This record gives sequence, structure tokens and C-alpha cells, in this order.
Amino acid sequence: MATSQPQSAGQSRPLSEKFYFAVWRWHFYAGLFVIPFLIMLAVTGLMMMFITQFDGRDGEKIAVTQAAAELSIPAQEAAVLAAQPGTIAEWIGPKAPDLAAVFRVKTEGGQRLVAIDQYTGEVIKVWDRRAGWYDLADNIHSTLLIGDTGDRLIEIAAGLGIVLVLTGLYLWWPRGNAASALIPNFRARGRALWKNLHAVTGFWMSAILVIFLLSGLSWTGIWGGQMMQAWSTFPAAKWDNVPLSDDIHASMNHGHTNDVPWALEQTPMPASGSDTGITGVAEGADVDASSLIALGRRLGMEGRFRLAYPGGDTGVWTLNRDSMSGDGDSPFIDRTVHVDQYSGKILADVKYQDYSWAGKAMAVSIPFHMGLMGTWSFLLNVVFCLSVIFVCVSGLVMWVKRRPKGARLAAPPEPAEMPFWKGAALIAVLVSLAFPLTGLALLAVLAFDVLLLGNLPVLKRAVS
Repeated sequence: MATSQPQSAGQSRPLSEKFYFAVWRWHFYAGLFVIPFLIMLAVTGLMMMFITQFDGRDGEKIAVTQAAAELSIPAQEAAVLAAQPGTIAEWIGPKAPDLAAVFRVKTEGGQRLVAIDQYTGEVIKVWDRRAGWYDLADNIHSTLLIGDTGDRLIEIAAGLGIVLVLTGLYLWWPRGNAASALIPNFRARGRALWKNLHAVTGFWMSAILVIFLLSGLSWTGIWGGQMMQAWSTFPAAKWDNVPLSDDIHASMNHGHTNDVPWALEQTPMPASGSDTGITGVAEGADVDASSLIALGRRLGMEGRFRLAYPGGDTGVWTLNRDSMSGDGDSPFIDRTVHVDQYSGKILADVKYQDYSWAGKAMAVSIPFHMGLMGTWSFLLNVVFCLSVIFVCVSGLVMWVKRRPKGARLAAPPEPAEMPFWKGAALIAVLVSLAFPLTGLALLAVLAFDVLLLGNLPVLKRAVS
């Protein structure tokens, strides 16, 4: 999105041109850090979407032959435990009658998934949960396989990605023929062609990129976990004085894939063992998986939903259905119901409309981000990821073509006596308040550019 200019942007140039050079310079610096991360996120995102679309994350694509009647849930549980000893932790219902049911089993060696033909009791497949290609891609996508350090680096990259978009849009802004900024000019040649394709593609994908970056930031540890999520979580006080556990909903997550709606992750879990709640399982009926699955269907949970078994003496049964987990195409199906394991009473029932505005935004943006809102969103996301890769690669090609022979960094020239560095510092401080890690990165780059490169000629020559 930058134009080829001589390496002198002196005082004689007009203010608007100096500002253009300053923005171009910031766009360049942001791209240096962000491009490797954007390519990684696009590639791993493509991997996860294709695996989900054609193979499934949790065995939801395994086919069975539909019969007249299903085995009872206790019979299915017995067949699962015979094939995989341990403790059943979750039942995952099939999306359609010709697809297998799946159970999650806790073992000493970790979580295992067992796919079973619910009509015959045949165990079709047993595998480690969160240990496949999808999970490898997801772990890279979220932490680079290096834990919190990777999470922080990705958070910085996502924040700088927003800076990259805003500066790129300024550089793209048509200053002549508007149509040429919206439609690729395939008659151009060389660097001019790369620049045009880079700018036009970047413009058309910019809005989706910002949505993806913000929804991704909401999963990160600092801006997401300690700021946005902490302020926007569902208040447990709405559960009408239900006893609360020391555990929060995030304790139901396993591995790096989040199984619990974003708006609930930091909300305390309710606890079993009281007389509170409203009627769920009929009085006198057994409070078991069979009665809980029947309750879920009475509550309107059609097709695929999940039942998490109680963990410990105060644990609860949890019925859950949400599009983030691939339970349906609509982002408005979110529903989480907690049931006392002793009385069968409903302790909490949270729907999409109960979320805060941020929780609702995340409930929509996460399945959109993951390509789970139907075939159209999958295809749109594939095109988007390929566009991200192209914009990154084309930016690198333009840099190589612009860079003088023998030069190293060859950053766009800094305008002489540039009057904007104080304003840039103020912007960096404001960004620090909203996006702490990104703001600190901006301040570091500003200090490097203004204080070090501007005052140490040796360093300036070393990276020029």
C-alpha cells in the first residue's frame, strides 16, 4: 500500500505528504512484526476449518446406519466403559440420526473420546481428545506451542494488526480515480501491479480482518481474559441465590479448545446439594444421564447438544448447546443449563439473550471466525484466509522490489523535522490503555525510531 519515493522527505515537502510518509513508515514497522503471525494464523485457520468441515473435531462426522430404536443410555455407557475404562465425563449427541454418539471418558492418561453406534452398541472408534491434527493447528493458532509467551506474542500481533489495517486504509485512500482503488488493475506491471493488488485486496478484506482480530483478542490472556471478559462476563447473581462452587465455567474447558461460551468462562459454577432451583427432572425420577438428556430435549435442545456429568460431590449436570462448538449453524442457539445432581432441579439456565452486549458479540463472531455458520461462512473464510496470505506475501514482494541493492531494512524514509512524533506518542499511550501489550509495543517502536535511529547514525546505517 506504499508508493515508491526518493529517500529524502525533507522539510520542503507539504504537510500532507509528510504525514503520508509517517503513516507509511508505521505501516512498514507494524508489518515487520505482524506478517509472520498473520500467515501462521491464516494457515492454521485453514487447517482447522477443513478438518472441521470434512472430518470433524469430536467425531461428529462418523456415520452409522439408522435403526428403529436406540439402546438405552445406561447400555451405551456400559459399552463405552468396556471399550475404554475410566469415568464418563460427557455425552455428545449426534447432529442427525445417521451419525454416531460420542462419549468423553476421563482416564489416568487423559481425556479419551469414544464413538459408539447408539443403535447396536458397537464401539466404532476410540481416540485421544485434543491430540489430532486439528488440535495441533489449534495449539499453534493460540499459543505457538509455547504457552503464555506465545499467547502474549499473538496478542501483540493482533493489536498491531489493527494498526496495520488503519494505516493501510489511509495509504489506500483514493486520491484520484476512486474506481482504481476498488478494482484490480491487471494492466499494471512490476511493482505497480503488486502494489495495486496488495491495496485492493487489503481494502476488501479489511473489515473481516478487524472482526477476526478483535474476536481473537478476546480469547487472549491480557486484553481478553483480564479486561474484556472480566468486565463482560455473565453475573452469577442472576441465578437467584443459587449456591456457588469454587470452580468457574472455564474449568469445563479441555486443552486449548474452548468448550464453554465466552460470556460464561469466568462465571462461578453453581453447586449441587441444596433445595433451591426450579423443577427439571420430575420428582421421584432417577437423576441420571437418561433423564437429563430427555430434559434437554424437552427444553428445546434439538439435534446435537452436550451433557457434562457432575465432577465431585458438589458438581452439577450441565446441558450445553452453542454454535461455537459446532452444535448448530445459528449463533443464537446458545443455552447452558445446570442441574443439581441430587434433586434434579434446574439451578441456572442461561441463553443468548441473557448475555451482555460483549457476550452477544462474541457469541456471533466466534462461529463466524471459525467458519461454523454454514457453508457460506466456510467458503467466505477460505477466501479470506487466502487473501490474508496473499496480502502478506505481496507486501514482502513490494519491499524486496523497493529495497535498494545492498540495503538491509530499508524502511520508508522518515520526514525531516516530522511534526507528528508527539501525536504518535499520545496515540501509543491511548492504545496502551485499551490494548496494553500492543500499546507497549508501539511505544517501544516509537522510542526505537525517534530516539535511537534519530540520534545514533551508526545504528541507522546498520538497519538502513
